[in-house]
Amino acid sequence: MTGIGKSFPGVRALNQVDFTLRRSEIHALMGENGAGKSTLIKVLTGVYSLDEGSITIDGKPAVIHSPHDAQKQGISTVYQEVNLCPNLSVAENLFLDRQPRRWGCINWSRMYSQSAELLQKFNIPVPVNAQLDTCSIAIQQMIAIARAVSIDCKVLILDEPTSSLDEDEVQKLFALMRHLREEGVAIIFITHFLEQVYEVCDRITVLRNGQLVGEYPVENLPRLQLVARMMGKSLEELSHLTMQNHDETAPLVEARNVSSGYSKVAPFNFHIHKGEVVGLGGLLGSGRSELVRAIYGADRIVTGKIFCKGKNIRIKSPLDAMKEGMAYLPEDRKADGILSDLSVRENIIIALQVKYGLFRRLSRRDMEQFADEYIELLSIKTPDRETPVKSLSGGNQQKVILARWLLTNPELMILDEPTRGIDIGTKTEIQKLILQLAAEGKSIIFISSELDEMLRTCSRMVVMRDRHKVGELTGSQLNQEAIMQTIAGADHA
Repeated sequence: MTGIGKSFPGVRALNQVDFTLRRSEIHALMGENGAGKSTLIKVLTGVYSLDEGSITIDGKPAVIHSPHDAQKQGISTVYQEVNLCPNLSVAENLFLDRQPRRWGCINWSRMYSQSAELLQKFNIPVPVNAQLDTCSIAIQQMIAIARAVSIDCKVLILDEPTSSLDEDEVQKLFALMRHLREEGVAIIFITHFLEQVYEVCDRITVLRNGQLVGEYPVENLPRLQLVARMMGKSLEELSHLTMQNHDETAPLVEARNVSSGYSKVAPFNFHIHKGEVVGLGGLLGSGRSELVRAIYGADRIVTGKIFCKGKNIRIKSPLDAMKEGMAYLPEDRKADGILSDLSVRENIIIALQVKYGLFRRLSRRDMEQFADEYIELLSIKTPDRETPVKSLSGGNQQKVILARWLLTNPELMILDEPTRGIDIGTKTEIQKLILQLAAEGKSIIFISSELDEMLRTCSRMVVMRDRHKVGELTGSQLNQEAIMQTIAGADHA
């Protein structure tokens, strides 16, 4: 792929990006959220048309207008969410839409024998007549890969294939990937797990903000340098910390050996004091959001205990967390935050109404008074309180969600990427608000992909890598180099 350019209204998603994939290699495509990885893959697979540049396969120009064109060129994709039919058998999924036929009917015996050969070839331990939804996620991933490769596949794209797998399942997948590499298949591997890149990949291409940072043999790019290139930071760059004065007595909230059933985050310990701003650092996919979702009850806790003011509490749902004085601003404000068809007023008051319960309804006058108060307090730019929230800018939508939770007067606020995708002015306002809330005694867990932002606001930082808590930094340790060293792993600096 040479000089690839792709634009959307108001966004330059890819700018003169080059990408080279060689036969019989596993090539990691790395970059933070918004780097352009998904857009590049969608151009290669015909989901998006390219605006500039060219694609060649085996030295010949390739025209790819659709996923069907890509498949004819030998390019197959297996996504994080397995795109197969759970109600059909393994054999039926392997040969879906291309069943061997005899006299116009499906030749079942031939399909089963060919399926058995495929499963044996790729060492996939499952009967051909087993229904797919009885198989583990790892086996379903392998079946999807076997199907893709059996359709004359030259290029296999694996998009976050390990995100739902445990360590044993990951090793089985890696064995399959290595087998395919030996057979001449070229694999593009998209993942957020650094250790996996260095375990199975031959080369790494790094994108940032829609541009190519570089292509590197794995052995020539230490983990720390990879983190620095993904984040766009020099190893020598240092930042200064704005320290917070917080209560050093017993923690307000403490998690002991907590893990959740959904996210597969390793059991972790975490605490936060009154008036403290604690940052969660790490690359996208490192487990930052999963950690706070477990604390807040958005994901079910399967091990460990949560303590609030020294008392063991049971949080089975977000409502339980709200009643304990917690608030959570989620990472995806459109999917999990705003209620787009409701007004600004309704969006602001809804959490307080839920906390009060069905039989203690807020009056219309109280709703309007609360909405007006927080519209003014946070300088929310809206024609009026009854304006649909979906018509506001992203920054003002974010302020509406902040207003919603401030209205509940929480003791602990969890802010997951509160400044992503908003303008510089609004970012600064939100950072100032975080410091002001801490000064008033509120505790804040702050997640951001921008290190500078967290260093300006946090008094302590917990660092995550590959869904494990790998470090905790404070005081003079709080600088970009120390954080990136911890993310990358000190042993690999």
